[in-house]
Order: sequence, then C-alpha cells, then structure tokens
Amino acid sequence: MGALCCRPQVVDFDGDVNLFHFVLLRCVGKGAFGKVRVVQHKQTRELYALKYINKAKCVKMKAVANIVQERRLLEEVDHPFVVNLRYAFQDDENCFFVLDLMLGGDLRFHLERLGSLSEDTVRFYVAEIASALSFLHDKRIMHRDIKPDNILLDEKGHAHLTDFNIAVHYSERRLLTGVAGSMAYMAPEILTKRGYTFPIDWWSLGVCAYELVFGRRPFRGRTNSALTHSISRDPLRFPENAEEKCSKAGMQALKGFLDREPFKRLSCSPQGDGFEEIKQHPWFSTIDWDALERKEIPPPFSKKANFDASHELEELLLEDNPLKAKARKNRDINDLSTEMRQMEEQFTMYDFRAMHRRSYYPHNQQIVSTVTATSSSGQVTSRPVTPGTVDPQNDTVAIAGRDSTQMHDEAKLEDSRAVPMTNMMTEKEETYA
Repeated sequence: MGALCCRPQVVDFDGDVNLFHFVLLRCVGKGAFGKVRVVQHKQTRELYALKYINKAKCVKMKAVANIVQERRLLEEVDHPFVVNLRYAFQDDENCFFVLDLMLGGDLRFHLERLGSLSEDTVRFYVAEIASALSFLHDKRIMHRDIKPDNILLDEKGHAHLTDFNIAVHYSERRLLTGVAGSMAYMAPEILTKRGYTFPIDWWSLGVCAYELVFGRRPFRGRTNSALTHSISRDPLRFPENAEEKCSKAGMQALKGFLDREPFKRLSCSPQGDGFEEIKQHPWFSTIDWDALERKEIPPPFSKKANFDASHELEELLLEDNPLKAKARKNRDINDLSTEMRQMEEQFTMYDFRAMHRRSYYPHNQQIVSTVTATSSSGQVTSRPVTPGTVDPQNDTVAIAGRDSTQMHDEAKLEDSRAVPMTNMMTEKEETYA
C-alpha cells in the first residue's frame, strides 16, 4: 500500500485573514517577545514582513496595552514613508502584524557600515521622514522613538519610519509628561518633565541627522545624569572638520531642529503650517517635494536583504515552538485570564483590502490596561505596572524588556500606557522587532 499523506489545508481567502493565507519564509529579526519574518501572501504573491508577538510573554511583561495601542494606531496610518500595516490577526498563541517589507536594512546598519553618510544622502532621508512626521502630526500622533534603528530602507533605498510601540495621540491642550523613548534622542522637555507635545519628534530627527552626517551624536554622557545634563544644558557644538562634511545651510537646519525651545524648532512654529518651514528652508531648496512623495527622486543608494542570518538559523535549530499556521481552538473567552481576554477582544482583525482606515481617537475611549497603578493623587491610572529595580542615580525603574537597559517612568495620568525608555549610553544601538 502506498504511504498516506496529509491533505493540504484548504485556504478560504474570502474569510477572515489568518496565518494560513501566507507562506512563511526566512526570519529577519528578533525582539523581546516577538520576531519578524518574511512572508508571501498565497493569493496575491505579495511579500510582507510578519511581526508576531507571543501572547504569554506579552502578558508576563505587562505589555498588552502597548500591543493593542500599536495595532490601533497603525490602522490610522497610510503614508509612503511609513512601514504601513496591511493585515492584523491573532491565533491562540500569537498576535500578528503584517507590514510593508523593507529589504534595505535600517540606518543604524548603514551608519555602522560607513561611519557617516554624505550630506546629500542625509538631506534626502530627513526630507522623507519629515514628510512622514508631518502626516503623523496632522493626525495628532507622536512617534516618540525616532532614531536610526527605526528608519528602514526599502529595496530601492527610500526611508520609512517604523516601530509605533510607544507612539501616542496628543493634544496641545494637555501636555504629556511620561518619560518615553530612547534616551540619547529625547528632547530636553521630556527629561526635565516640563510637559511635551509633537516638537519632541523634530528634536529626535535633528539628533538623527547630526549623527548621520558627523558619525556621532550632538549630546553625550557616560551616565544617565551626565547625558541628561548634556541634552538639557550643553551648547550645540559641531566637530572641527564640520565644514568639510556639512554646508552652512545644513548646520543651520540642524541648529533649527535642536533648539531647546520646543516651538522655536524648525517645523514647530505655532502659527501656520510648520512643515512649510522645512520646505522653504535653504537646506531643502533642491528638494522637489511633490516628486519626493511620489517616490520619483532616485534614492542615494540601495542594498537588498540586509538581514542577520542567525535569526533564521535560530528559528530552525533552537526554537522550541517554531511558528506554523494552526487552527484556533473553540475556547470559551470567559475561561481566559483577564489579559488574554483583553487581547482577544481588542487586538482586532484588519485587512487593508477590505477595510477603511479609521481613527479610534478621540471618539473611542483610551485603551485601558488590565493592570492598574495608583497615582500619587490617589487616582487610578491605566498604565501597566512593570516589575523592576530602582536605579538610585536617577530614580527611574530598570525593567526587563527589549533589552536590560530599558526603563519606564512612574505612572502618569496623561499617558495611558507603559512606555519603555531605552537608556542609550553606548554608541551602538540595537534593532528590535
């Protein structure tokens, strides 16, 4: 008798999107509780990046509200220079984001490979990310973690903003005070807790631009307190050979982004359209902005498939539970833990082909974590509490997260989610899924 074989799973492309709709290809990245791999849609043959997050680890790290918020924010966003959400779904073990595929690596990779980038190259990338930021700010969304690691290049070399894990809606009527982001790229008003809004993103973009041009950051320190002091107090200085690497107009733009007065920063004027300030700045005089947003300007360079092959090897050899499509069990949602039930209910399915992108804000209530903390005033805040150890130097809390240097500030009523702050004391940055 011939050997029996299993019938292939019948895929219903007219039903809700699920993992059976995709061919799983190579792994390309790994984070604290999730991974990223290339996938291909079986029907359209389109390639995407699949970001998948283990639910149990997510619950253990008190990150449920962050994942749900990222899912909701991404539904509002569709821009040529953003890594856009295409599908979202879940199974019994994981939550899945299917995103635009970026094959060109991140700017941290290219910065470390080259040491620094040419002024023309940096201007091009800054212009593309500035276009994305203007779009986000029009929707009242702050990214809060702009750095070279979170700027990805596609296979043609265009820059795209990614990682909305700590992005948040904002209102000029109520400033945020939660400390969030990567410390070396934080605006001074975050570190001094004066309250902040969208100008923080332009400061971070300025730090990125300076670092890409000169191969070093404008403000540095060996300790948290030294770095905070440098960002808050030190004058902006340029290297001795600055004029060899950057024009006067370029240095003028960097000074504009790195003004410590938030609403004096380039693109942050409270009157009129701040993005027009960038378009009219002498440094960007060579940019055809309409052609830029149509991606008609040739990028400075492109390089395909900048991935670490060790992620794929680990998936094949070391993973206890390698990813594969599984049918969902018919479980009673009431039998799940509170956090698992929250993910089931709030991490909703999304298919960009069938749904209109919509905003959950301000019409819907803020996402409320199932783990609450009490503020000093006695009010309850919905920020998840993350266990950790107190750093006596700066009174922040070091937590186990994306890496051992992440921290989060005390609960703030203005910010409804846990917002990890990455302490970037070293020159090298790590890339996270």
